[in-house]
Amino acid sequence: MAPRLEARSLVKRFGPITAVDHISLKVEAGEVLGFLGPNGAGKTTTMKMLTGFLDPSEGEAYVGGVSVADDPERAKRQIGYLPEGAPAYGDMTPRGFLTFAAETRGLTGAARDAAVARAVHALSLDRVIDQTIETLSKGFRRRVGLAQAILHDPDVLILDEPTDGLDPNQKHDVRNLIDGMRKDKAIIVSTHILEEVEAVCTRVVLIDRGRIVFDGTPAEFRGRAEGAGTLRVILPADAVEDAVEQFEDLDEVSAMDRHPTPDGRVRFTLTGDDRIALINRVTGVIDGAGWPADELELDAGRLDEVFRALTSRETDHQDSNQGQEVRA
Repeated sequence: MAPRLEARSLVKRFGPITAVDHISLKVEAGEVLGFLGPNGAGKTTTMKMLTGFLDPSEGEAYVGGVSVADDPERAKRQIGYLPEGAPAYGDMTPRGFLTFAAETRGLTGAARDAAVARAVHALSLDRVIDQTIETLSKGFRRRVGLAQAILHDPDVLILDEPTDGLDPNQKHDVRNLIDGMRKDKAIIVSTHILEEVEAVCTRVVLIDRGRIVFDGTPAEFRGRAEGAGTLRVILPADAVEDAVEQFEDLDEVSAMDRHPTPDGRVRFTLTGDDRIALINRVTGVIDGAGWPADELELDAGRLDEVFRALTSRETDHQDSNQGQEVRA
């Protein structure tokens, strides 16, 4: 069976600038792919090619096995797209705009009205349903844009900054909405909010200068951080000799260091590849020995550290335009 969404070596050039450089990926039903990258990395350009808004210079995009280039109408019928900025007709109301969007998707009569009602309910737009869009807050305009993306119940959702402009409660609601839809859909979420990756995503793809530099789970992404998998614990000085001996015997401990604390105790820093096994075995030793431990802390790694490490801009000036994102 064909994946819900597939990019095959997509390339986009704007004159001498290569905005997207041979990106390939597959997204299956049930996946929420967090699509990350610094400004100018090529995220928006890639999504525009996946949705048929831009023709690639090279490569192909497929939706449910259907070529976006060869059969764009059939491919786009399967997509719900929230573009950057959530453009809409400002003089329309959400009711009018969503009705119009439903009709462009081929929905009429009772089916159209039911689809609009579901989207309005899902995004809590009831109280602004008859207010003109140009008078809405940024957050409500974003929610109207998301409503139009989901109202025809597409198999594929491509969402560019879906929580941009939303307050914390609204972000929570949208994340729950995405999580609730992912069972039957392939979803791409482009975001600059790294906490969103762990909140809703099952997979992370990070691009830099038009190329994929990471593809894996959020846990694997976090695990690339310096210090990830490090366990710190403070023990009393009289337990140090026994602790060193027992910790050295643990297969889960690959490295160990210790330093005195100002109050006369000792802080152990233990590192291992399997963080869960490490903390389980170390805490088992501590509990078994009855040592009074303090500040038991596992460093799971920081997402922003990994982001910065994988998208380093330490290149010569000649490469500075490579992968520049053109917002066409």
